[in-house]
Formats: sequence, structure tokens, C-alpha cells
Amino acid sequence: MSGPPPPYAEGRASGHGRVFQSAGDQHISEHHHHYAPGASLFAGAPTPGLGGPDSVRVPLVGRAPAVLRDRAELMRRLRTAVGGDSGQIHVLHGMGGCGKTAVAHAVFTESARDGARVGFWVNASERLSLRAGMLAVAADRGAGPGELAAAHSGQRAAADLVWHHLDHSAEPWLLVIDNADDPAILEEGGWLRASPRGTVLVTTRYATSRAWRGAVLHPVGVLPTEDAAQVLCDLAPHAGTPAAAEQVALRLGCLPLALTLAGSYLHHQLLESWSMDEYRNRLEADPTGLIDQGAALDSGRPESRHLVSRTWQLSLDALVDQGLPEATTLLRLLSCWSPDPLPLAVLSPASLGGTGLLDAARVEPALRGLLDHSLAAIVSAPGGTDGEQPVRCVQVHGVLLDSVASGTPAEQRPALTEAAVRLLEAALPADGGDGVGGGFVALLVPHAVRLLREGDVRTAERVVGLAVRLAERVHETGDYAAALALAQEAAGAAERMLGAEHRLTLSALQRAGRSLFRLGRIAESEEVHSQVLRVRERVLGPDHPDTLESCHGLQQPLFRLGRRAEALSLLRRAAEGLRSALGVEHPRALRSRAMLIEELATSGEYEEFAQVSPETVDDCERHLGADHPTTLSARHAYAFGVARLGAPEEAEPLTRRVLADRERVQGPTHPMTLGVVVLLSQVVAGRERWEEAVELTRRAISGREQALAAESPLLVENYSQVADYLARAGRTAEAESAARAALPLCERVLGPNHPETLRVRRVLGC
Repeated sequence: MSGPPPPYAEGRASGHGRVFQSAGDQHISEHHHHYAPGASLFAGAPTPGLGGPDSVRVPLVGRAPAVLRDRAELMRRLRTAVGGDSGQIHVLHGMGGCGKTAVAHAVFTESARDGARVGFWVNASERLSLRAGMLAVAADRGAGPGELAAAHSGQRAAADLVWHHLDHSAEPWLLVIDNADDPAILEEGGWLRASPRGTVLVTTRYATSRAWRGAVLHPVGVLPTEDAAQVLCDLAPHAGTPAAAEQVALRLGCLPLALTLAGSYLHHQLLESWSMDEYRNRLEADPTGLIDQGAALDSGRPESRHLVSRTWQLSLDALVDQGLPEATTLLRLLSCWSPDPLPLAVLSPASLGGTGLLDAARVEPALRGLLDHSLAAIVSAPGGTDGEQPVRCVQVHGVLLDSVASGTPAEQRPALTEAAVRLLEAALPADGGDGVGGGFVALLVPHAVRLLREGDVRTAERVVGLAVRLAERVHETGDYAAALALAQEAAGAAERMLGAEHRLTLSALQRAGRSLFRLGRIAESEEVHSQVLRVRERVLGPDHPDTLESCHGLQQPLFRLGRRAEALSLLRRAAEGLRSALGVEHPRALRSRAMLIEELATSGEYEEFAQVSPETVDDCERHLGADHPTTLSARHAYAFGVARLGAPEEAEPLTRRVLADRERVQGPTHPMTLGVVVLLSQVVAGRERWEEAVELTRRAISGREQALAAESPLLVENYSQVADYLARAGRTAEAESAARAALPLCERVLGPNHPETLRVRRVLGC
């Protein structure tokens, strides 16, 4: 297949003149053409009084898009600016490949086609190309040979000559200064000025510069998903459905350059005819190399700016020239992580300096260099729930990270990966750490996953260990689904790189089992915990702390499955064994002892409950602090036990205190907070305050429906409870409606003879 014709064809005329013409998107080549006086390349329209060069009237920018997608608002603002008399400077800034030149080209083309203004296009990628192009503009506006010669020889300031003729132009004009990625070039020569006779439009990767003072700044980013998919469909309409194109667009980060190259590749295939889906699948093996093949098919010898593997190297080279080679090291480090927002705290100068990659004093300048050249951006990621403050992050486009990663020398990757792991370790709060919310912790997850997927044996233990600790912290925030996904990812990576019976593989599986339990997947949790316990007993022995941890983990699903004697035996073994092995003050020992409080009450071991509970709560408060999650759990379990013993008047103040503490420390929608809400509903129901019991249970249901599967046993039990409380409150119609909805769930999830199933049947009188 063949692509669409180039946007412009070069004209020829007779006469004499020296022309500086931009070749492609990067270099200026000197040509000698012959022009008839007054000839113009646009629609053959004469330019009165001209006998000089007019190639700056042609924007040679490579392949321009047939349709400019999702730039309607930006184009509206620029049309207004160009059509008005403001004489302003407008700056389009953004990362390489985001389509700045395409926008400028569209504005230029519209202006020239309408005849509203004379258009000039100057390439500013180098000093020589900028100077040559601007002098060609002066010649176009009437500068004589003597004036040009004086400017060339240094006898007259070249920029003054250009702007004199622009200011006195008989016609209004639009001047596009393209690829102005080194604003110092513009400042040094005084090339960038405003004029009442025209509008200046600059394209640059440099987001902040003194050169832009007084200019109107327009950030240009990636496309929205729908428009990005449409770009692919524009270029390769027969390669797949819009839905398939959307998936490719998402994988390419909706970056216009990558979309254009991908679409070109799909359009130009001869021997194979890949679909969008096939292209997306093959991207995983070598994304940068595959994307760049589209440039070779489209133009044969593409410029660096037209290759994703090279376009950003121009900015990194500029940073080296500015004395910031550390920016390359920092970007290579960032390529070890995910393109998701990375909390700035991870790049703490003290921590990064400690890795040996960068001097601590050079971290800030390196990051600012990346930001200035639009290689990275500062974004504000939402915090967690319950009023947590947003987290300031740095973010780099995924295609850029893929490109940088593929271009990083292989011998540097181990050191970069190790540094990436160490920095996440340093940023991860300790167990029960204060002052860092769930939003911050969640932001670390995709970066840990990237390290798991890209790691090797040399860093495997450190990466998996980090992922297991992070999964535990995510679990503490109440996001059990995310904790499970991370733990399973860690278990898979550990088994692949370390072996199925490695201690870290088993730790990851244990962590997955705990999250499965909290998600209500009880049978799966029991299966995972049983598997880990069997291996640990055989490999580590029955009294190893990790084996005892498995006893603790397994007892929870066993209790829910009704195997209470077996579960209680395992929990006693864990509590006593960990206390003996690790000491009374150790968090793992105290966690098992706190859990024992609840299970003693559930099993009717009231004498032992009364004996061990106060001591355990005191030990947790003394050794862990009043607000530690284990301390909260111990007090929660104690309140549950008191209520279970049949003393609701004594249990209510205990439960309300625990609820207030959970809400303050963990937030009102945390799953553990909702667990206390359920307990309080049961306590007030025991005191026959049915309306309050209904409202509390409904609060728990509302929160749990956001986090748990529809058939979670916890939710199903709550449905049964609220139906009963409604009936006891005399709200018969509501009670029967709730019971009818709950009964099939109770029978299917809990079983026909479960106490909650029988409770629903009583409401319905059956």
C-alpha cells in the first residue's frame, strides 16, 4: 500500500536568489533556486515587490496529519490570536512527539489558505538554522542585498534587521518558530520579539524559560483515548475495530508520534497484514523497535525527531550541553518504574544520594532539567479517602520510559534496578507508621509490580521482599483487592526466580491468603494457607516463627468454615509459640494474642477469655502504642467478647470507644471500621434499640458493597441482619422485602442451615 501524498510539493521558478530551506524537521540545508520576481509557493499568488527567497513560506515538517484530532479548543484560541491585532507571542510547549508542530502546521496552513496573513516558518533547532531562516524572512519582507550582507558580516545586528522589516511589513503575518528547544538561542540573539504587525507562534519542549516572559503559554499533551484511537483508525482503517484501536492507543499512552508511527506501520504492510490486536500483542516484546518501524516505512530515512527511540535523546543531549548529564541517569532510573505517578518523596536527595547513582546535591537540578524539557511532569495524585491530602508526584510517559529502558546499556541495568528497589524501600512506611496515608502507599504499587516483572535473579530477593511488605501495608489500608493482586504478582515472580519453596515465595502466598480471607473468599484462603503451612513445617520445622505465622493465618478461614476446634488449637499454638520464640513485645506475637481474644469468645471459652484479654490489651498498648492496628484489633476483640458474653450495657461504651479510634486512625469507611459498626449494631440490638441497629447495619452494608464482592459472606450476613432488625422495629413491609432479596443469597453462600439463613426465614415466616 502507499501512503497519502506529502502535504506540499516543492515549486520551481526562474531568477536568482539564495534560499535557506528547512529540510525535514531538524536540519537546514542551503539550496540555490531560481525565482521569478514576486513568485510565491502558495497557490501561485504573487508577493509584490519580492525578488528574493520565499522558502520560509513552506513548513517542511514531514508528514502532517490529515485530520487534527482533539485540538479544537487550542485551535480556537490560536485562530483568535492570529486573526486579531494583539501582536502577541504564543508558545506551544510539551514533550517530544505530542504534536506541537502539527498544531502549528494546522494554524499556518489555515492562515495561508485564507490569505489573511503571510506565513513564515523558521526551524530553530540549531543556531545556524534559526539565523538563516530569520534572515530569509527579512529578505521576504524587503531587506536589500546590502542590508543582508551587513547582517551576515556582523556589521549590523541580524535580529534588529529582521524585526525592523517585520514591524514595517505591508501585510500582517504569522511567524512560526519551530523546534525552539533551546530558548537560550532565542535570547542570545534577541530573535524572539512581539510586533504589532503579526503573531509569533513558538513550538518547544522547554516548558519554563525567561524567554517566554510575556508570552501566552499553551501546554500540548497526549490525546484523549477516543481521539487517539481515531488517529489509528484514520491511518489504518482496515486494521481493526475502534475498540481494538483504543487498546493499542492506551498501550501507546495516546502519544501522537507513537500513534502516527503505529498507524503508518499497519497501513504499509505488504507481506503481513496485522490486526490492531496483533500489533498490541507484539508491542510487549520490543515496543520501541516496533513503533519506529513505522517511520522507516513512511519516509525511508526518518529524522531523529520522528523516531521514538531518538526524539527524546535530543533533549537529553541539550541537558548534557547545559551541564546536567545527571538528568540522563535520573531518567534511566525512572525507566525502572512504571509510567504511573511516582511520589516525589521516593526521589529524596538523601535517599537517592545514598544509592551512589547521583550526588545528593545534583538530584534537584537533574529533576528540574527533565521538567524544563518536558521529559517529566509534576502531577498531583489523589490521596486516599477521608480527606487525605493529594500527593505530589513525578510522571514520565510510558513510551518514553520504554524508549529509555531499551537504550540503557545492559551493564547499567542491575545497578539502576537495585537503586530503584532501595528507594521504594526507603519510602515505604514501617508497619503501623503514622503520617502516611493509604493514597501514598497505593501509589507505590505499580512501581513494585514493574520491578517484579522486569527483575532478575540478582535483585529478586530484594524486589520480592519489598513487594510482600508493600502488600501488607496496602492490606492495612483496607484495599484487600489491591493487596491480593500485588501478593499474587510477588508470589509468581518469586516462584519463577527463586523457587516454589523459597521463604519469600511462601511469604507472598501467605500474604495472598490473608487478603483472600478479607475478601470473603474463604475456601481459597484455607487452601493457600494449608499449602504454605505444609511446606513450612517440612522445610523450616514446626516451631519456626514463619511456620507459626502460617498457623495464625490458617485458623481464620477454618473458623469461618466451622472447624472451630482445629482453628483454636492452631491459634493457641501460634500465640504461645511466637511469644516464646520472639518475646512478649514482638508485633507478630501480639497479633496472634489479639486474635486469640476474639476466637476464645467465639468458641465459648469465657474463663480463658476473661483471664487473657486484659493482659493482652495492656501489652499491646505498652509495646505497640494505643493507635497501632494490632492494639485497635485487641480492643475490638475484647469489646466483641464482652458483647458475646451477654453484657451489652458493658460492651456498648467499649465498642463506641473502639469505633471512635478506628474512625480517627483508619477512617470511617475502612473495612475494620465497618466491622466495628456491625458489632455496635449488634450491641444496640441487644438493648432493643432497633432503629439504631438498622441504620448502623445499613452504614456497614453501604461501605462493604463498595469493597467486597456481591456474594461475600460478610455482606450476606449483613443483609440477613438488617432484615431482622427491620422486622423487630415494626417495619414489616421493608423487612419482608429485604428478607426476600437476602434468602437466595443466604442459601447459596452460607448454606440452608446457617444461622443467618434461618434468621431470614423467620422474618418471612417460613
